[in-house]
Amino acid sequence: MADVLKNKKVAILAADMFERVELEEPRKALEDAGADVEIVSISGGEIQGFDHFDPANTVKVDRTVEEASPDDYDALLVPGGVGNPDQLRGDENAVSFVRAFHDAGKPMAVICHGPWVLVESGAVRGKRLTSWPTLETDIRNAGGDWVDEEVVVSGNLVTSRKPDDIPAFNREMLRIFSGERVPA
Repeated sequence: MADVLKNKKVAILAADMFERVELEEPRKALEDAGADVEIVSISGGEIQGFDHFDPANTVKVDRTVEEASPDDYDALLVPGGVGNPDQLRGDENAVSFVRAFHDAGKPMAVICHGPWVLVESGAVRGKRLTSWPTLETDIRNAGGDWVDEEVVVSGNLVTSRKPDDIPAFNREMLRIFSGERVPA
């Protein structure tokens, strides 16, 4: 998969309490595929990762959502972790950032609790997706078709449930982001 994303720029939208493995492993897959990857957050500096409920490493923020423009990116990745997407969905700029990707038809890959941001941005209506199981009601109430599957591709959207799903998530993310799998 080397260089399948050469000349592609991907935003990773994350805040404190992101699930470490759900940011790091997809980021590595994107970089290994040749993508230029930037961390975009609601505040500058560094954001704190977690291994479930235990603090893990921090990651340097490249741009805040106020500084970033969705027009500068080809695709979007939103990792999970309970606190991360909860903070993002409460930030008007982060929600607008995600909505702009959706409205432009740009590919997005979202895992675990990350779909909370999709719900808030209105991006799940009419989509088939998966997430951490506790988001099922939120997704259904927002007009999405929630399913319990390892990875789901619905148009330009790739979703998965949890860290165990990352290999399948990364595979489909790279296929959608590279244009190999054309969204329906």
